[in-house]
Amino acid sequence: MPIYIKLERSNEYVALLAKGKWELSYQIQELERWLIENSEDLVASHYIADIGFSIREQACGGGAILSPEAMSIMGKLGIKLYLSEYCE
Repeated sequence: MPIYIKLERSNEYVALLAKGKWELSYQIQELERWLIENSEDLVASHYIADIGFSIREQACGGGAILSPEAMSIMGKLGIKLYLSEYCE
């Protein structure tokens, strides 16, 4: 379960995204897409978006970029972003 979004003090998921995909850049794209498509359906509260990712082999720079639009949506809705690194 690479990305889950839930209310901070709840075990009930609001969304599960990028199932089976562990590449951070793909996950950021999926999170942004979901935020843009679903932000109007959520009320501002205290959410957690947790991205579980694996490090790219031989990574030497570059990587995922979270857009200002996505960060703005997360700020308005009260979504904290957790980045959880996992070994292969």
